[in-house]
Amino acid sequence: MGMTITEKILAAHAGVSKVSPGDLIMARVDVALGNDITAPIAIKAFRESGAKKVFDKDRVILVPDHFVPNKDIASAMQVKLVREFAREQELTWFFDAGEMGVEHALLPEQGLVLPGDLVIGADSHTCTYGGLGAFSTGVGSTDLAAAMITGEVWLRVPESIRFVYEGTLNPWVEGKDLILYTIGDIGVDGALYQAMEFTGPVIEALSVEGRLTMANMAIEAGGKNGIIAPDALTEAFVQDRAVRDYTPFHSDPDAGYARVITYDVGNIEPQVAFPHLPENTRGISEVGEVVIDQAVIGSCTNGRIEDLRSAARVLTGNRAAKGVRLIVIPATPTIYRQAMDEGLFEIFMNAGAIISPPTCGPCLGGHMGILAKGERAIATTNRNFVGRMGHPESEVYLSNPAVAAASAIAGKIVGPDRVA
Repeated sequence: MGMTITEKILAAHAGVSKVSPGDLIMARVDVALGNDITAPIAIKAFRESGAKKVFDKDRVILVPDHFVPNKDIASAMQVKLVREFAREQELTWFFDAGEMGVEHALLPEQGLVLPGDLVIGADSHTCTYGGLGAFSTGVGSTDLAAAMITGEVWLRVPESIRFVYEGTLNPWVEGKDLILYTIGDIGVDGALYQAMEFTGPVIEALSVEGRLTMANMAIEAGGKNGIIAPDALTEAFVQDRAVRDYTPFHSDPDAGYARVITYDVGNIEPQVAFPHLPENTRGISEVGEVVIDQAVIGSCTNGRIEDLRSAARVLTGNRAAKGVRLIVIPATPTIYRQAMDEGLFEIFMNAGAIISPPTCGPCLGGHMGILAKGERAIATTNRNFVGRMGHPESEVYLSNPAVAAASAIAGKIVGPDRVA
């Protein structure tokens, strides 16, 4: 029996010819990533171990992006610690103010994660890079510390589920809707410690941005990783960005899967995940009357230029409803400049939006859009757990950028066809 793309990447990084689901391996990492929340814990463990130098200053990447610009003294102290460690270790890739972006948008944009890579990050949405054909997964800060020292990580080889998407996309249906629909179908534990391999003609036609969005939310189904085989579109995305050589992998035709699930996307309309789990999805036509106080367009899931363009299509000539706070967060400085140069900021400002610098801020209830008791938000983020964006008695609804923009205009959750 052949191997899946996930198994091939893990075998190559473990230095063996073949691995099977359930095998325990030690694997070489191409990138070890930390942010301003998780890196300080890893740095503490690094120092307590007696280590003096990271295994490779080009492959340990630190991105303070959750509480920056720093919101209080505690966050300022955390970033200061990370900044001083990066300076001491002479890290090539430390992104400070002015260079910093949302890590899972920033690393692909900078060519730091590549097809065939094995990437670990002390952040659960590290699985995003599977959109480029990499094996990437979130780990704890102590695992990150160990990888920073040794350049290796231990892993149990996951089984793979193959998802096949066929048919023709309906208007306003994007990668976000495909992954929300999938999570709604299999549940938040439907792919527990399994690889989610997204395939089929719809995926082949999906933009790189859409692929990154789908892989980003694999963790919301319990997946160890999400992955899409690299193709010509992937190659076009990485060829002028890649900072090093890379080796793409593809699943064998006779690879073994735990399950194969096929969807006809013609049956999928724009999706909304109701509180308080990403699996509580409904089609936009089934939402009913849900009045909102805030709309957030951004995050590692949907803060890329394609997402901002989609929102701008809906917002052009419109304005957010009175009493609705519309917050737009370009995910990186490059995306920020691109949106500004394309005139998207004019559209957003005419719509009454607040344009934030790149940050993860509101997604995790950090800053830049905290909800009060009883408030509701629709957001392009990836989690809607209790209290995720603020008060425990607030509510977060997840959607794609076009639905979030339309909802801001209407003051309640609606599809783009209701306001465009």
